Amino acid sequence: MEGGGPAVRRRSRSASARKRSRDRAQSRSACSPPARKRPSSGAGEEPQPAPSSPEYNNDSEEDMFGDYDSFSGNDSLLAQVDNMEQECIQSIDLTSCTKNMEDKATVEPAFGYLQLQNAKSKELIFSAAGNITGFRTEEENHLRITSEQENRTLEPGDCFLDDLPSSQLLCFEEMNKTSVDSRKSSGTKESANDMNSCLDKMLNQSSCHHNAEHTKINNELSLSTSSNLSKRKSLKDHLKNTMTGNAKAQTPQVSRTKQLKEAVLSEEICVAKKTIETSSVDIGPFYGLPSKVKDLLVQFRGIEKLYEWQHTCLTLESLQQRKNLIYSLPTSGGKTLVAEILILQELLCRQKDVLMVLPYVAIVQEKVWALSSFGIELGFLVEEYAGSKGRFPPIKRRMKKSLYIATIEKGHSLVNSLIETGRIGDLGLVVVDELHMLGEGSRGATLEMILAKILYTSKTTQIIGMSATLNNVGDLQQFLQAEYYTNNFRPVELKEYVKIQDSIYEVDNKAENGLTFSRLLNFKYSSNLQKMDPDHLIALVTEVIPNYSCLVFCPTKKNCENVAEMICKYLNKVFVCLFAPNRSREYRNHRENEKQDLIKDLKNIGKGSLCPVLKRTIPFGIAYHHSGLTSDERKRIEEAYSAGVLCLLTCTSTLAAGVNLPARRVILRAPYVATEFLKKNQYKQMIGRAGRAGIDSAGESILIVQEKDKHLVRDLVNSPLENCYSNLFLEFTKGIQSLLLSLVGLKIARNPEEIYHFMCGTLFGVQQQFLSKEKSLSAITREALGCLIEKGLLKGKMTSEKEQKSQSNLEITQLGQATYKGSIDLAYCDALYRDLKKGLEGLVLESCLHLLYLTTPYDMTYHCRPDWMIYFRQFSQLNSVEQKVAAIVGVPESFITKKASGQAIKKDVDNCVINRLYLSFVLYALLKETNIWNVSEKFNMSRGYVQNLLNSAASFSSCMLHFCEELEEFWVYKALLTELTKRLTYCVKAELIPLMEVAGVLESRAKQLYDSGYKTLAHLANADPETLVKMIEHLSRHQARQIVSSAKMLLREKAEALQEEVEELLKVPTDTPEGLLTTLP
Repeated sequence: MEGGGPAVRRRSRSASARKRSRDRAQSRSACSPPARKRPSSGAGEEPQPAPSSPEYNNDSEEDMFGDYDSFSGNDSLLAQVDNMEQECIQSIDLTSCTKNMEDKATVEPAFGYLQLQNAKSKELIFSAAGNITGFRTEEENHLRITSEQENRTLEPGDCFLDDLPSSQLLCFEEMNKTSVDSRKSSGTKESANDMNSCLDKMLNQSSCHHNAEHTKINNELSLSTSSNLSKRKSLKDHLKNTMTGNAKAQTPQVSRTKQLKEAVLSEEICVAKKTIETSSVDIGPFYGLPSKVKDLLVQFRGIEKLYEWQHTCLTLESLQQRKNLIYSLPTSGGKTLVAEILILQELLCRQKDVLMVLPYVAIVQEKVWALSSFGIELGFLVEEYAGSKGRFPPIKRRMKKSLYIATIEKGHSLVNSLIETGRIGDLGLVVVDELHMLGEGSRGATLEMILAKILYTSKTTQIIGMSATLNNVGDLQQFLQAEYYTNNFRPVELKEYVKIQDSIYEVDNKAENGLTFSRLLNFKYSSNLQKMDPDHLIALVTEVIPNYSCLVFCPTKKNCENVAEMICKYLNKVFVCLFAPNRSREYRNHRENEKQDLIKDLKNIGKGSLCPVLKRTIPFGIAYHHSGLTSDERKRIEEAYSAGVLCLLTCTSTLAAGVNLPARRVILRAPYVATEFLKKNQYKQMIGRAGRAGIDSAGESILIVQEKDKHLVRDLVNSPLENCYSNLFLEFTKGIQSLLLSLVGLKIARNPEEIYHFMCGTLFGVQQQFLSKEKSLSAITREALGCLIEKGLLKGKMTSEKEQKSQSNLEITQLGQATYKGSIDLAYCDALYRDLKKGLEGLVLESCLHLLYLTTPYDMTYHCRPDWMIYFRQFSQLNSVEQKVAAIVGVPESFITKKASGQAIKKDVDNCVINRLYLSFVLYALLKETNIWNVSEKFNMSRGYVQNLLNSAASFSSCMLHFCEELEEFWVYKALLTELTKRLTYCVKAELIPLMEVAGVLESRAKQLYDSGYKTLAHLANADPETLVKMIEHLSRHQARQIVSSAKMLLREKAEALQEEVEELLKVPTDTPEGLLTTLP
């Protein structure tokens, strides 16, 4: 990103000034060799003029008439015939010459004018209108006109004179000889120079007046002048008569060199035309984007220059040819920026929609927040598809293009809706972050479905995948039909260490066992401290904090809290007092006021409650980070860590795959995630957080290992990354069965033969020989289809493989249609249908408890362990109508009473039903109190688990709504579920919902905004960020700008949606009979 390109916006000029500028530019392009445009490299360099060929300079028009001056050799004669000379030459010679010059300059790319005019047209249109759609129309018109001119008979030649008639070529040759003789005889250089200057001025004027109107006026003027001068013979008259006579001369034969050049030129024109038609429109100097994008990167991200690998990747030939691409670099290498530039190219240059698939809801919200600012400035929409948010199908925009940022599950539903409505071609680009997730369970299977459907249904949609941990790239390339780019670049060097007892070894691939001794840990431990901290964590962290940041990854959530407390305890009492009394106040005094503000904020988030562990650790600049925290708490802790208020986080592995929180040193407390030994991909994700670009000169990772795990760790650090394998077969109901059901429902494939052809193009099809050696792909496909027919989701008859070709098409049932459109797990679709059907017999609507039971996710019940005393206490607090709900769903009061008292139960009750009802009590309490802290204490659950339950219920409620929309018998649920989904999504007072719709605004921030007078979306969209910073406590300018940008984006999106709806309503139907057709006023 070196030097900037031309400014995108310019001040308006008067019409006459613009006309003069155009005339001068056209004159220069016609009379001098134009500059060749260099391909955009992102550096923003100005085009360099191509060197003029000697042939062009020697045979120019000025030289020809300059020779004629030398032939006259008389200053007095020049004064007498000056006026006559201008009129005659303009009317006879230069009319033809100028016309040919125009055709030559317009069509002939050999002189680079095609590129120059193209760039000029883009620049003027973009700066004047600022409307990319208008620009594309102008670009298409220019290409059409150019194409028409190219179809004319051309005579490309060696120099500028090749476009003149052959008679004039002969005349010029004779005059050239005569002029040489004249120069030898007269020896008057001054006269020649004067005449050359005069005629040079004439040529500049004539080349500027090249349109048809000026040509006509010049012709009329020449006729009248010729009649007045017919009585007088002059040198000009002689020249006129000679050229008129030579016009009848035979055209000279074209040379071999000229013919070759003509062939090359013709080929270049075809290639250029084809390239322009197939590639994106270049609208600026920054990788085809306007220089404003470069300025926005500096303004919003502080990025002034791209890394060399980023420039190389963006200019890959495969990207220019719109091939699919997989690229892999270490964590923190800058992969996301490349993807974002490609996204902007698709939105602005090609005018296509883009889908960006991210693994987690938090990352989706963060990306929506970050890119909304670009959308506001550059004129595209950013739409969030996560949790219960998103429209299916998305609104079809007429004017602006959309960037859909989605989780894997929502991205799948979005792609399905686009295929169903025949709009998958509107999707120009799909970007997948963390591509290695293809190999991770049911979510990997869903991601594979997305990509396979896009590959099969749209040949124009480009797919870009990126990851830091890929191994079997060949399989992925074959699946995605993609090119591959990789680089080992890291902005900050990473040094890997392994600690065994008190020795630290550096990871060295060249060493025999992969490890090289580095140093002994020099730290004085008392016997008591040695017992409490046998892994020497305190010694390791105090080498970097508080001046630098540190992350400590722990196997479990409880271990995170214990480690944080242990470090703080001994920093306060043992380490500081015994070993470093001079630093006794250093940890507490480091940014003490900001730590107190953080504690205050966390109390406000908890509505007066604060985790006792955080209360003890934050004064030392230490906190824990795991899924047990609420979203608001995690976000506030992340902000404090990024700002340097907190210097150490103890965290689980989820942080490595979530938001970007780099550190100077990363410590892995043990080579385990829960009870499973660490995988190489997980290890690389964790240590990739070490080293902060622009802050640290190097990053360090230290893996703490026990003697019993030494051999496993050696294998870990020296082993390759794990292969990425398809999960379509392993996740049977969420995988291959779900895929085949949607294929038939979307009419992508209707019979076993077509389905088998589709399956061959999946990652499972590529890897089938490794994943299922016992069964063939065809057999697995037919087995899955048989299961779907047996469940009543498909209709049709399965025959033997020999009769497969003659088999009729399969059809999807109503239940099957509802299941795939609602993204319901096939393992639960029957149970859901039965529960909804049973609910119709006696749905209790005096409270929302019955509806909450129906919307409680089935998969959450497996991790639920009810406390029977709490169960009984909550049941007892229900009124008689609400207690009736328990009996309706199948949990009688007597069963709960006996369980709470510890009595034996003879009657069996479905555990799934028991657990669902218990979780529905939790949700019911949440909707009544809207206080996660109180509810979590009441049910003895972690705050994070309660919030996860709430988010899962909101998402499942949204899926149920789409399920019921496909089944007429469940019409009554539509209105009920619409309102309930909204309440579950936000779980706040009604007045805060409009503010919480803004990406990045959580409950605590929404309360602050509401209390400060920002009560609607419009208030927030029109707010001044500087005023927000002053009115809202602990809000940075960066956060304020992002909140305002997100609010503007959401408001604009809603306004656009309403406008689209209005235009659709006012649209005259095409099938209206002529007699009934009316014209709207």
